[in-house]
Amino acid sequence: MTTPTTDPIPTADPVRTADPIPTTITPPRTAELTILAAERIPLARVYRFEAVKLVAQWRVRLLVLACWLLPGLFVAAVAQQGTLPSDTLFGRWMHATGWAGPLVVLGFAGSWALPLLVSVVAGDVFAAEDRLGTWRHLLVTVRSPQRIFAAKALATATVLAVLVAGLAASGILGGLLAVGNRPLPGLDGHQLAPGEAAGAVLLAWLCALAPTLALAAIGLLGSVLLGRSPMGLLLPALVAVAVQVAQLLPLPVELRLALPGYAYVSWHGLFTAPARPEELLISVVVSLAWAAVATMAARRLFVRRDFTTGSEDGAGRRALTLGVLPLAGLLALTVAAVAAAEPASGTGLTQAKVQRAVATAFAHLYRLQTEQLHRPAVTEDQLAATAACERGDGQVDPQGAGNDWRCVVSWHLPGVAAAGQAVYQLDLAPNGQLVADGDGPKEVNGYFLVRTPTGDAPNPLWQFDAELPLL
Repeated sequence: MTTPTTDPIPTADPVRTADPIPTTITPPRTAELTILAAERIPLARVYRFEAVKLVAQWRVRLLVLACWLLPGLFVAAVAQQGTLPSDTLFGRWMHATGWAGPLVVLGFAGSWALPLLVSVVAGDVFAAEDRLGTWRHLLVTVRSPQRIFAAKALATATVLAVLVAGLAASGILGGLLAVGNRPLPGLDGHQLAPGEAAGAVLLAWLCALAPTLALAAIGLLGSVLLGRSPMGLLLPALVAVAVQVAQLLPLPVELRLALPGYAYVSWHGLFTAPARPEELLISVVVSLAWAAVATMAARRLFVRRDFTTGSEDGAGRRALTLGVLPLAGLLALTVAAVAAAEPASGTGLTQAKVQRAVATAFAHLYRLQTEQLHRPAVTEDQLAATAACERGDGQVDPQGAGNDWRCVVSWHLPGVAAAGQAVYQLDLAPNGQLVADGDGPKEVNGYFLVRTPTGDAPNPLWQFDAELPLL
């Protein structure tokens, strides 16, 4: 018989010793915080990453290219045409000076181009992460929702600043190359020297950044609130359209100045003599306040969001209390502040303002016509121009906006006993912009061509623009 064998029972290694007991023990929470602090991503690095993500999008690159090329090509092309966009502010002067072109571009950009650009850039900056499902990866990498929000907001503002700078630079360069660096007639008919016109144009474009940032902040708020919904992309454009519609209504001055987009219009006061920067300053401050409040509301909603589940892509019921109510409160506060700082009555469009604006513009442009026709020089003091204006043949209260204004302008010439008179039909917009159309006599304000150093141009007294101060 064979004896069964059994495996030997393992015994402990006699030479092995126990592991040494550590002398110091680091609390787990402290160690975790130390690791997180050591691996925290700097804001500048996150900002560069977000900026590269924005610029890498084909639509953003296409917008940058369009903003830096199309305005200049448009201004240069219009300057070579026989007809001008006379229904646009400063459009009738695009043959006379290169500084009129960038102002025409600014008027169009404030109404349509910039709100659409803001929607494309800012309205999708947070919603894109929801659609792609990349929030968890981004949060694990950066470890700070506050830094993510700040980086996205700064990257959005940078791209928008590049787009606005491209619109301004392209329009200015196209106008100067196509027409030249010549004096610009202001909104009261006086001539701005090329240097003065350059400063006013640049300041007008710089102030346009304020309402653009306000719309961008609203876009960030909509992108955080609405998540994957396409309404977040459209929100800045819808707000801009609503503001434009409101500006067409006979609003009180306080409410008009408290709207975030009025800075797209209030730059008109820079092109009068003397300049009227009060409305522009108020509207810029209001726009910056809207940008600050909307950005803070978007940040508060973003940092409170629960990213542990993929189902939540917006704020839900918090949208009203944290998103809409702060902006409504800001609107009420700004209306009260403007009313207290700059008291005004009604729409601010009174008969006295209309008469003063028409008489002033007529006197300045009469001097320009005299110079172009090579007649003896005359000053505004010698002309002593006055205007008598009424609405609806005297049947309507002479105040407020409308196209039924009629003015009779009277003036005097040295050595002539009888006073001259000319009739104008007016179209007064609710924002104070006025268009005067000559209605006789033909030799004064009728349509005829005048030979100028830059070529034949329409009679400057035939049609002209003016601006009424609302305050």
